[in-house]
Amino acid sequence: MSAKLVLYTNPQSRGRTARWMLEEIGQPYETEILEYGTTMKAPAYLAINPMGKVPALKHGDVVVTETAAICTYLADAFPQAGLAPAIGAAERGAYMRWMFFGAGPLEQASVNKALGVVVPEERKRMAGYGSLEDVVNTLDQHLKGSQYFAGDTFTAADIYTGGQIGWLTHFGIIEKLPSFMDYVARISSRPAFKRAQEIDEALIPKKQG
Repeated sequence: MSAKLVLYTNPQSRGRTARWMLEEIGQPYETEILEYGTTMKAPAYLAINPMGKVPALKHGDVVVTETAAICTYLADAFPQAGLAPAIGAAERGAYMRWMFFGAGPLEQASVNKALGVVVPEERKRMAGYGSLEDVVNTLDQHLKGSQYFAGDTFTAADIYTGGQIGWLTHFGIIEKLPSFMDYVARISSRPAFKRAQEIDEALIPKKQG
């Protein structure tokens, strides 16, 4: 697909994951840096994403928002990158499961933890994630026995859900369990991850004095 790729992002946002995904697929792309409270809420960008949030991706006339959707879309749009098991492949179910485990239970539980939201014990069944402990234990159990989320092959699920694990352990929102730290070391050693990090770090304004 030869249509132009444009990433709308901020270097201090979930857009870092979308950039990592773009670096992994190895296709040329352009970047539009948006600022919180100003250009991110301006009419020009709201026409692309009415939520006024980043990241967003344009691929020709196609607009995709939500980081998990961007990763899933790019993996399917550029199959030559090998970042998504083929439909019908044995690993496809695990790939889809863990991609959306990251977008659902892990995202919800960790954000609630960061915000200090406590779900009463008698209402945990109303929360799709149950509890953060349930989420952490589920991830730990899987990563103790699997190199990546879809078996022995690195996929976009490792970029999205694995990227969250890296961020959440770094900031102490979830425990630095041995299975997590071994896994994070494995995925963060990838050249595309390092390139993406270097690009975004260079875009963060340096503090003066």
